[in-house]
Amino acid sequence: MSMEENGWDDILYVGMFGNFSMTWNGKCIIGGSKSAETQFAYLMQLLIHSRKEGISRDKLEQILFGDRDISDLRHATRTVIYNAKKKLKAAGLPDINYIEQKNGIYYWTEEIPVIEDAAEMERLCEEAGQEEDLDRKTELYLKACYYYTAEFLEAQTGTIWIAQEARRYRSLFCSCVENAAQLLRIQKDYFRMEELGIYAAKINPLADWEAITMEAMVSLGRDEDARKFYDDTVELYFQEQGLRPSNHLMELLNKLGAQIGHHYAVLDDIQESLMEEDKTDPGGYLCPYPVFQGIYHMVERMMERGGQSVYLMLCTVVDSKGNPMKDGPILEELSKRLGEAIQKSVRRGDAVNRYGRGQYLVLLVNTTRENCKVLQKRINYHFIVGRQRTGIQYYVNSVICTPGKERIV
Repeated sequence: MSMEENGWDDILYVGMFGNFSMTWNGKCIIGGSKSAETQFAYLMQLLIHSRKEGISRDKLEQILFGDRDISDLRHATRTVIYNAKKKLKAAGLPDINYIEQKNGIYYWTEEIPVIEDAAEMERLCEEAGQEEDLDRKTELYLKACYYYTAEFLEAQTGTIWIAQEARRYRSLFCSCVENAAQLLRIQKDYFRMEELGIYAAKINPLADWEAITMEAMVSLGRDEDARKFYDDTVELYFQEQGLRPSNHLMELLNKLGAQIGHHYAVLDDIQESLMEEDKTDPGGYLCPYPVFQGIYHMVERMMERGGQSVYLMLCTVVDSKGNPMKDGPILEELSKRLGEAIQKSVRRGDAVNRYGRGQYLVLLVNTTRENCKVLQKRINYHFIVGRQRTGIQYYVNSVICTPGKERIV
């Protein structure tokens, strides 16, 4: 529920999460990222967020004017405050002294009540920490979580005090989510636990919150949904973000994945469900990292019986100087093209994994080192177009030998 939905009049509603906003009796005074980058906005952000302790004249002048060469800072500050009062009056606020000064400290007047989302979140967290009733405690933590809709003044984190507050509120959000999830876990309220996990992952990506959602799904017995969510989560981290999920998240997901059960079935039905749907694809087996890791482990065990020669190849996109490409708008296109080139070059029995942005792993079974070099030439043939200056760097290790970086160009 947004702050304005309370239906209270004559209250200044202030949004600090995401873009800065100020609303008075349904009228927007400030809204949007551009309108927040003005001296009026900087002044209001400081005064309202620090309305208890106030803002010293020196700090206010530093934030308003920075290192600009202004001959009379006192006069310039008074001008900004004067213009701010005019703007507030024009917006319909009562004609009073909005900004008070006491002993060199500026304060927002107590005559105009304020509801600020960041302050409300903090208040709810503190209240939840002191509450003894389990249901009430849970509700307070959940409300606090849902107040956090984005990072604190996310478009202005280049400002020191804003960056500090952004870190503090991010940490507070994480603490609230963990506390709320634990309380919901105790109460076996897995529906709201699932909602919380989805919300937390959306607001604070790449922070392992997916484990909360999957735990709730498994606890509700929604095994198929949990299995799909597991696959989608790994795909998100590996493919879209170009990152491996953290060891902590992978451990949690694998632990939860092991709890997923199956309905009773006969062997023929099980075997049919295990069979690959599309057997016409001529390329290698493209799979997410956990599956690739499982295949690697299985191949290692098979190697104990001997008789096979297996190699692990790492393919990395490099620039014209031979340096690995780690970012840039063209990298995603090159990564996709590299994957297609590998798929066209390897055999159906080889496993392929997109390890990250610009990197692929290939597990080559029953091959030789000479054949690895032949494969690299095939990949280059499909990857390099015209006078393309980017290329591929190859590293190859034998699975049966002690791993050590052995570069093959």
